[in-house]
Amino acid sequence: MPPGKVLQPVLKMKVDELFLCWLSESSTQAMLRDCLRRIQMPERGAGDAEQPGPRLAAAAPDPAWRPRECEGPGAPGPTPASTALPVGAASSARSGPPVRGPRRSGGTRVSCRTLQDPGDCSPPDSVHGIFQVQTRKEEPLPPAASRSIPTFYFPRGRPQDTVNIDAVITKIERTFAQFPHERATIEDMGRVAKACGCPLYWKGPLFCSAGGERTGSVSVHKFVAMWRKVLQNCHDDAAKFVHLLVSPGCSYLVQEDFVPFLQDVVNTHPGLAFLKEAAEFHSRYITTVIQRIFYTVNRSWSGRITCAELRRSTFLQNVALLEEEADINQLTEFFSYEHFYVIYCKFWELDTDHDLLIDAQDLARHNDHAISTKMIDRIFSGAVTRGKKVQKEGKISYADFVWFLISEEDKKTPTSIEYWFRCMDLDGDGALSMFELEYFYEEQCRRLDSMAIEALPFEDCLCQMLDLVKPQTEGRITLQDLKRCKLANVFFDTFFNIEKYLDHEQKEQASLLRESDSEGPELSDWERFAAEEYDILVAEEAAGDPWEDGYEAELSPMEQKLSALRSPLAQRPFLEAPGSLGAVELYEYECGDDDLPPS
Repeated sequence: MPPGKVLQPVLKMKVDELFLCWLSESSTQAMLRDCLRRIQMPERGAGDAEQPGPRLAAAAPDPAWRPRECEGPGAPGPTPASTALPVGAASSARSGPPVRGPRRSGGTRVSCRTLQDPGDCSPPDSVHGIFQVQTRKEEPLPPAASRSIPTFYFPRGRPQDTVNIDAVITKIERTFAQFPHERATIEDMGRVAKACGCPLYWKGPLFCSAGGERTGSVSVHKFVAMWRKVLQNCHDDAAKFVHLLVSPGCSYLVQEDFVPFLQDVVNTHPGLAFLKEAAEFHSRYITTVIQRIFYTVNRSWSGRITCAELRRSTFLQNVALLEEEADINQLTEFFSYEHFYVIYCKFWELDTDHDLLIDAQDLARHNDHAISTKMIDRIFSGAVTRGKKVQKEGKISYADFVWFLISEEDKKTPTSIEYWFRCMDLDGDGALSMFELEYFYEEQCRRLDSMAIEALPFEDCLCQMLDLVKPQTEGRITLQDLKRCKLANVFFDTFFNIEKYLDHEQKEQASLLRESDSEGPELSDWERFAAEEYDILVAEEAAGDPWEDGYEAELSPMEQKLSALRSPLAQRPFLEAPGSLGAVELYEYECGDDDLPPS
């Protein structure tokens, strides 16, 4: 044979011949039938699938096996081409090749379509004439190692073995037995909430979830059925609270889900008793609290609060404190009436037509035009606002203004950093380039020149900001870089808030760092701003101009309604009597239900 001739096809023919002869053995066919039966019955073959090697080895033929001569007329003999194999290139018929079990992948199975008679050794055209590869219909069995991994994901909380559901139900039934006809009204739900082991102000969600909002009362049987289902499916407070508030079929909270809960807080909390009679202002306060909840809790900016987000927040702890704290203003994170008052007054000053919508010109007047027009345009571009009003009419609502004001006055929180980063990221690539920084700084330079103040060249300002932020990647500032930086407020004010930029320039960087490093019960920038602004508003109330004729004029019906809302101002220790709302021109406009002055 010429030395350059390829022998691989001849070798393959010999291997195929040996394989077919092995396959025709009765022991081989019995092994294949057993394997096929285990594949078709996974519950029986689950344990066998762990160690397929030994079973196949046990069923393999004797190493001394050799292909027997075919019996019967017309049986073909050995292929003549086998004589051309070189010595050692392939095993002889007497030495027997090493036997391999049939290979199969995890996603397919091999089924025997036809098995030849043991006495018939005539090989088919190809091996595929005997086996057919089919797609497995059933799911593949998991690896044996995965069965020992304990459950680690509990979207509805980790189940507690110590919870005795029957004991809780018995306690609830005893509580309902004290009510007429074993039916509880909304006034009775406080005791029911305590019997359930929940904070007092869960009573509103409990009442609505049991259908009491439709009928005015809840029967013991309906409430027990509802609460038993909650205990069986929800295993921590976050999952229970979400289950009570969500609409049927949802697994997350949207803004409308909080309205019944907060309306009950307004109606029953002693710190908001003065607001109970002024129903027109309930929606303003509730809107403010809802926006603050989503501002703090909804870290994904999705408009949907999940159990995981609620679990990571302090909202449920604040709900529990509603029962213990009679002064609602002490709960500054969500429920403070003083904070609502400051936000609403700021919005009222900008909303000149009092339609509860403001445009770019209105927002530009905030803080005496401190924010640059380029940043105002970015706010109205939809980068940080929701709803179609912005895109269609170029206006933002009171809810959007709540996010703006809190972000503007406290630029150190994660949400406020994300808020302004979204505004400055013009191309949305997740990083602030030097071009984007220069784009905003140009207007700052023009405004400083108009004030006869020499502006720092952009190159020098850029060096300062890069030293301040210390970005991980040269030439681009990411959101994580700003969150790591303790002076993110200085960075943002440098590029779009002229008043605060000048304030920072008058302070040394060391003093700014000392302020940011202060620990303990120190007020946040937003809490400090709200307290100062509220004191200013109260002082303006007290310093209102007296009546020119020397006696108090008779109050109009609208003024009488507003006087009830001023009672919290009169309760402050350094005030003797409240005056009129002098700084805000409330009565210059005719007010309707949807057009009300700040409380």
